[in-house]
Amino acid sequence: MRFSKTLPDGNDAKQLESFPTAGPYLSSMEAVIAWYRKSMEHDRAKLAQALRGGDPDVVDGLIGQYQHRLTRYLLSLTGNRATADDIFQETWLHVLERGHQYRAQWKFEVWLFSIARHLVIDFMRRKKTHSLDELMDPAEGTGFEPPAHDASPFDEVASGEEALRVRVALSRVPAVYREVLTLRFREDLSLEEMAGIIKAPLSTVKSRLYRGLETLRTEIEEAQA
Repeated sequence: MRFSKTLPDGNDAKQLESFPTAGPYLSSMEAVIAWYRKSMEHDRAKLAQALRGGDPDVVDGLIGQYQHRLTRYLLSLTGNRATADDIFQETWLHVLERGHQYRAQWKFEVWLFSIARHLVIDFMRRKKTHSLDELMDPAEGTGFEPPAHDASPFDEVASGEEALRVRVALSRVPAVYREVLTLRFREDLSLEEMAGIIKAPLSTVKSRLYRGLETLRTEIEEAQA
C-alpha cells in the first residue's frame, strides 16, 4: 500500500511524492524474528540430544560458555568464593549426570541456575549455620553475608568500568534481593524465567526486585552521605 499527502494550500489534485508504508519492513522483521526463534529452538534441541548422550565434551563446552555467569549467580547467593566454587563444580556434575532431564523448550541458563540454586539450598540445610528462611524470606534475616575479610561477591566477578560504590553496595544487600537483581540486570532474564528459577509466584519476584532496588538505592545513598 502507498499513500500520499495533499499540499496544505488546498491546490486540487496536487500531491507530494508518495512513499511506501512500513508494512513490508515489518513483515521482513517478523520473518527474521521467526527465523531466529526457530534457530534457537533447533540449537536447544541439538543440545538436549547431546546431553542425553552424556558426552563430557559437550559439558566442557557449556562450562566455557557459562562459567562466568554461573559463578556470578552463585556468588550472589552465597557471598563466599570458596562456597561458590564448590557448588560450581557440583552443579556441572549434576548437568553431566542428569542431562537427560533437560528439555529443548527450556533456556539452558534457566535450567542451569535452577540446579545451582537447589544445591545452594541443600548446602544451607547441611551446614545448619543459616536458616533456610534467610534466603526465602528476608524478614527472617539478611541471608548469606560475606565475611568482613572477603571481597565483595560482585567485586570478584566484575570487570570494566563498573563503579566500586555500586559493587560494595550490592555486597550489603540481602542475598534474597541480590539474587533477583543478578538474574534481572546481570543475566537479563525475564520475570517469568526468574519465577521458574526461584520457584515463586510472579508477584513475589516483582516484590523482591522492587525491594532489592530500594535496598540498593539506600545502601548507595548511605555510602555517599
